[in-house]
Amino acid sequence: MSKKCIFLIVLLAWSNLSFLHGQEVVDAIVAIVNDEIITVSDYMNEHDMIYELLRSQLRGEEFSQQYEIEKQGLLERMITERLLLQEAIRKDIRSTANVDDQIRTMIDNIKAQYEIGSDEEFKRAMTQQGINYENWIDQQEKNILQQALIFSEVGRSIVIDETDVINYYDLHPDEFTEPPEYKLKAIYVSSGDKSEEEARAKMAEIDRKLAEGGELENLAEEYSEGPEKDNQGDIGTYKKGDMDKTLEQAVENLEEGSLTSWIEIPSGWFLIKLEEKTESRLKTFDEVKKDVENALFLQEQQVKIRDYLEELKKRSFIKILIPDPLKYR
Repeated sequence: MSKKCIFLIVLLAWSNLSFLHGQEVVDAIVAIVNDEIITVSDYMNEHDMIYELLRSQLRGEEFSQQYEIEKQGLLERMITERLLLQEAIRKDIRSTANVDDQIRTMIDNIKAQYEIGSDEEFKRAMTQQGINYENWIDQQEKNILQQALIFSEVGRSIVIDETDVINYYDLHPDEFTEPPEYKLKAIYVSSGDKSEEEARAKMAEIDRKLAEGGELENLAEEYSEGPEKDNQGDIGTYKKGDMDKTLEQAVENLEEGSLTSWIEIPSGWFLIKLEEKTESRLKTFDEVKKDVENALFLQEQQVKIRDYLEELKKRSFIKILIPDPLKYR
């Protein structure tokens, strides 16, 4: 994927964008949120941003399923965002959120990552991708204000007790157990350019040379028909669960330095040597303590955010006038 394409995906993923070009829509009122309205054009802008983002990342059934999920929750999310922004303004969150500094850092990070020299070049790159720079900045400000409000109203009140962290670690050892790891070397014989008889003759020749004391590494350089040929048979290190199941079953009970028999796969045959095995290991509490704290924090935060939003909605005026704005398209 090109840097231009990745750049667009990053910008889309970080924001709700208004594109410079789009279809003309009838601008009716979709919903009233206290003293603000959500119009059909507001909704369409959000919808099209999500659609373009998903299209850039997903295909086929995966795209269709995720699009339906996002579409079903879109209006509710827009209402929630309006409520959070209204509350952030009411509480003057901007005065303590360092919005400008955060946006400056965000832009500088994107420029550095994608080798963009100046702010003007950054703006031109956005325009070339069909993105309105001012709208993008406005959305970043809104995102920062919402996050700052959530932290102020919810995050500050969350305290993770170390006893809870210890209990979670003790009750979920599977989450903190590193699987066995296998460092492998191999010889590969392809079935794509030869008959099975020819392939088996080649495998028999390799077996004979191994029996005579030949080293797999040297024979891989001479006979192997995959990329491992140029690396003395090295095919890398794999954790249990990351390998092809057929290959994994063949190597998991080997002793270090031992060879499998020839393993048939759809494209040919592998002869594998287990160079090194790292046994399964339960990480220590100190290694995972911070991760557990973060996981428990996020769990508690989700509950508190849900409760906070429910309370915010109860004391707000919300009226949905058009439950399905896409009928205007």
